[in-house]
Amino acid sequence: MADPSSYRPKPGQIPDSPGVYKFRDEHRRVIYVGKARNLRQRLANYFQDLAALHPRTRTMVTTAASVEWTVVATEVEALQLEYSWIKEFDPRFNVKYRDDKSYPYLAVTLDEEFPRVQVMRGAKKKGVRYFGPYGHAWAIRETVDLMLRVFPVRTCSAGVFKNAARTGRPCLLGYIGKCSAPCVGRVTPEEHRELADDFCDFMAGRTGTYIRRLEKDMMAAAEEMEYERAARLRDDVEALKRAMEKSAVVLADATDADLIAVAEDELEAAVQIFHVRGGRVRGQRGWVTDKVENVDTSGLVEHALQQLYGEETGDSVPKEVLVPALPEDPDAVSQWLAGRRGSQVSLRIPQRGDKKDLMTTVQRNAQQALGLHKTKRASDLTTRSRALEEIAEALGLDTAPLRIECFDISHLQGDDVVASMVVFEDGLARKSEYRRFQIKGFEGQDDVRSMHEVIGRRFKRYLQDKERTGEWEETPAPTGPVPAAPTGLAALTDPAAPTGLAALTDPAAPTGPDAVPGPDAVPDPDAEPREDDGRPKRFAYPPQLVVVDGGQPQVAAAKRALDELGIDDIAVCGLAKRLEEVWLPDDDDPVVLPRSSEGLYLLQRVRDEAHRFAITYQRAKRAKRIRSSPLDAVAGLGETRKQALIKHFGSVKKLKQATIDEICEVPGIGRRTAESVAVALASAAPATPAVNTATGEIIEEDDGGSTT
Repeated sequence: MADPSSYRPKPGQIPDSPGVYKFRDEHRRVIYVGKARNLRQRLANYFQDLAALHPRTRTMVTTAASVEWTVVATEVEALQLEYSWIKEFDPRFNVKYRDDKSYPYLAVTLDEEFPRVQVMRGAKKKGVRYFGPYGHAWAIRETVDLMLRVFPVRTCSAGVFKNAARTGRPCLLGYIGKCSAPCVGRVTPEEHRELADDFCDFMAGRTGTYIRRLEKDMMAAAEEMEYERAARLRDDVEALKRAMEKSAVVLADATDADLIAVAEDELEAAVQIFHVRGGRVRGQRGWVTDKVENVDTSGLVEHALQQLYGEETGDSVPKEVLVPALPEDPDAVSQWLAGRRGSQVSLRIPQRGDKKDLMTTVQRNAQQALGLHKTKRASDLTTRSRALEEIAEALGLDTAPLRIECFDISHLQGDDVVASMVVFEDGLARKSEYRRFQIKGFEGQDDVRSMHEVIGRRFKRYLQDKERTGEWEETPAPTGPVPAAPTGLAALTDPAAPTGLAALTDPAAPTGPDAVPGPDAVPDPDAEPREDDGRPKRFAYPPQLVVVDGGQPQVAAAKRALDELGIDDIAVCGLAKRLEEVWLPDDDDPVVLPRSSEGLYLLQRVRDEAHRFAITYQRAKRAKRIRSSPLDAVAGLGETRKQALIKHFGSVKKLKQATIDEICEVPGIGRRTAESVAVALASAAPATPAVNTATGEIIEEDDGGSTT
């Protein structure tokens, strides 16, 4: 590991002009390339205190052994030079997008004497006009088959073309009218090139001209009673319209634009691009990348623009590029794009209308692409095994943690504090073992104290299950002086405290059903499973690793809870979300797993799943609390009879004004229940009017039910 101060340039040596810089390692390999509007200011950021640097930046500067720079005249030149150097040196610490598939293009070889229409993949070639990319090659072939009726351009290979020219006989397409047969001289090279140009113009979105011309010719042929020719032209028009229908109209103003969306997490990012030409989506592609450098959304967008248009010129760069976030220097990027296109290019964020709606669709595709990428990665057995081995090695475990439990706390400004426990076995989620907790030991916001309570309750239940099944016998109470802080089973048999099961069911400590969805829980597909007799299932078997969402304080609280129960054979760690650092009990420094570590990826998935499960439960509790009604306080009044009362009177407000005799008229409501309802409504405090946050409108109770 190199000390950045050993190769730090003197401040006076670094110019304050635009430029591009390279970090090299001890073997002179380029490991990072960057650009700057002001080289002196930018490079100074890399040579500050290592503790203040982002972990990825810290790794880069300690891997490097030297830095050098090149001064350029403008920021546009810096952008171009940065792209060229990234392509040339392939630096390990730069974001590099990789295609999630090799996309097929519809290509027209305009550099040949007789241009050919074909499907092409891979790197683009000069002199070839490309359309797409398409999701599938068969989609290109269907489109071409429809259009060859109107534009009979050559589609055969060079070998077939030469063989037909030698024998003087065209291929089958020449006989059925889907090729103009330039191989046997039916058309001149100029006439065939004109067909190819018309084909390219139609594919580029200029469709209305050809359809109107064909319709005009069709009507003229019909008037001259050339019905066979008119029918043929009619079929040509229908073929072109069917080809157009394969690309949905999304923008009514015939816009030429590329829409770029980014979905990201702490470790990876996915980019999706929709190519819109003539108001229609003509192509779609996507990339996935590891975030090996400290980069935000605007930086990811800039890298995507460089990769997307770095080799493109002319019409391949659209008039308009829509992005989710502007690059750090949008003017320089716009000028660079304009230079590649040869005319002005608009780079902006869509704010409203059809373009914003389409951007939402592109963003949804990016999210799905990132999720699919993660799913494929998680489903690989070899990858999961390697992840568990890396975790065991990094945390110093004797064996791979085949069962991992992760805990997370969720609340809204101290209200509705809940916790979640998710379980991963052999690297896969086991939802039947998930648990949800309500924090009842105290009120208010204290994540550390909440974590201590949840861990304690979970493992008290584990010890309770073991005692009930006879897996261990209760330790007799000590006869000598009682230790100041008894641990293990002794803590449960302290003479000053209840013993055995009483210690586990002490009314002062919430246990049992508190650790599962209580009566106020809403239906949830991940809800607590129960035995046939309705009792909650036991807490299965203990994990080899407990993961908490948080840093040192949460880890210390979890370890303290286990120590108080005398459990010392379960490892504990915490994953801090901001820097993705792994914290261990009693360690002042975190464990930093490698950026490409499958172990880090698995821990992140476990933590994110715990967060999702906790926040889902917390939102459900909050929604139920908001929907609460004074009728909830009436003992024995179930949901069916509540609905019957509301339906009969129309609202709680009108029910409150009814007499006991009027309430008794509701089917299923006896006099005693009616009296309880009247008392509950009379003693209920006036409800605070609910407000629609979107419109500011006060929602009245008269329109049914409670104020929600």
